[in-house]
Amino acid sequence: MLPVLSTRLGANLNSPSGFRPLVCSVYNPAASVEEKGRVSVADAAQPLVLRRFGETRRSDAWWLTPLAVFCGFSAFIIYSTWAAFQNANYTFGPYLSPFYSPEIFGDSPHAWFGPKPAAWPDWLPFSPALLILPIPGLFRFTCYYYRGAYYKAFWMDPVSCAVGEPRKSYWGEHSFPLILQNLHRYVLMLVMLVLGILAYDAWKGLWFTDPATGTVSFGIGVGSLILVVNVVLISSYTFGCHSMRHFVGGCRDLLSRAPLGTKTYDCVSCLNRRHMLWAWCSLVSVGFSDLYVRMCAMGIWSDFRFL
Repeated sequence: MLPVLSTRLGANLNSPSGFRPLVCSVYNPAASVEEKGRVSVADAAQPLVLRRFGETRRSDAWWLTPLAVFCGFSAFIIYSTWAAFQNANYTFGPYLSPFYSPEIFGDSPHAWFGPKPAAWPDWLPFSPALLILPIPGLFRFTCYYYRGAYYKAFWMDPVSCAVGEPRKSYWGEHSFPLILQNLHRYVLMLVMLVLGILAYDAWKGLWFTDPATGTVSFGIGVGSLILVVNVVLISSYTFGCHSMRHFVGGCRDLLSRAPLGTKTYDCVSCLNRRHMLWAWCSLVSVGFSDLYVRMCAMGIWSDFRFL
């Protein structure tokens, strides 16, 4: 039987490098009792090597994923910001862009409380989207998956595994401003309300008004399907959230004390296993939903009706 080689590397405050020397031990099951003791075959200090930014021994295309994430997030941020400030072409028939839902104040029939308040300052840009987008935006910004994604793609911290990063220290999320990432579990409650409203908008998108008679009847258009799919994808992303698992699990640290919470935790975990997939699919769907409504409102696209 071959000998077993084991290594240990631990901390040593007395060592200049901050680490205990690497000790390799050989254990031979066939050896005598006296020989079965640990034998140090190497005793060399292993200092921590700080790589320069971008330095690595990896030979694969490690830069491809953070580059794709950077391009994808940048495209969405630019488009959503532009769309939010337009304050126009966000509704078409029964369809309402998810960027503008709920429309608390606005000029469309979907507005809850009528047009822009008279007390709104003239120097401050107004758009119904600016009143609601911070909620889902903050939810995604503080999301556990999105944190890891944009930390690598935008902050390059780290840019990828085993690749040198630009800074030499680690602050963690225990100090300002990253401590604000803990708002994620609280924003989840607000997002659940917005999600319910989006589901109601999708339902309203199935009822069309005849412009000639004013009769409202059930129907299905391409826009109806887009809004329904958008709600399904956002729901899959939201209900698969790590904070949602903690919430439906009874907010307990020990699930064995909550049998019912364990079952709901396991149920939500089936969505959490594909959390990255739902995060990207829902991001694309919410952006395309706004684009579709906008193109139809501008007369560039036509909404095909199945019923």
